[in-house]
Amino acid sequence: MKVRRLINLLLPALISVIIDRLTKNWAIANLKGQPVKSYWNDFFRFVFAENEGAFLSLGSGLSDSIRYWVLAILPVLVLLYILYFSITTHNMLLSQQIAFGLIIGGGLSNIYDRIVAGKVVDFMNIGIGGLRTGIFNVADNAIMIGLFLMLPALFWKAEKN
Repeated sequence: MKVRRLINLLLPALISVIIDRLTKNWAIANLKGQPVKSYWNDFFRFVFAENEGAFLSLGSGLSDSIRYWVLAILPVLVLLYILYFSITTHNMLLSQQIAFGLIIGGGLSNIYDRIVAGKVVDFMNIGIGGLRTGIFNVADNAIMIGLFLMLPALFWKAEKN
């Protein structure tokens, strides 16, 4: 059962890391230094950005050493705890296992960028008119999808694995 749980965690994590790495490399090669590319009546945009902070550039104004600890080391510890919790908790829904896998994968990919390059590559933006999201990447999507998958477990009881 623990092997199955580990696969349910690591497969989504691995897939999200691979897709994130590939798309970030694509963005660097095709979007860096280019004007914004707009699609679907400007609902979706490709726009290259390098983010030294976290979500919506939070923490980008911190000193390098504090930013490293807060945005790289602390998240690694949180992800390790999530992995430990996911492996040792009994009666966890399959959707929760997949959700934690996506959160771990997205988190690891962004942390890798912060440790190696000191910044994260972001390149997608959605919105209507002046109402727009921040610029994000596939790892951010994996984290948000993982959080979204956790919602049903908070409200409904279902058969657990």
